[in-house]
Amino acid sequence: MRRSKFSPQQIAKILKEFDNGKSVDQISREHGVSPATFYKWRSRYAGMNSKELKRLKELEEENRKLKQMYATLALD
Repeated sequence: MRRSKFSPQQIAKILKEFDNGKSVDQISREHGVSPATFYKWRSRYAGMNSKELKRLKELEEENRKLKQMYATLALD
């Protein structure tokens, strides 16, 4: 799976811009993300601060690695 080019802090900052009144089109152009990506982030990370967002990303990455290790062991 491809890693995001945006850090959790950047995602939180982008979402905060929307809360401060910028339009999705304007945010998309400024940061080079599609509106679909913005809405996905918004539905997934709404209400989180950058620290919580970073922790969520770390847990998701750890979970992905554990699933991969389990799949490898299950095949043996």
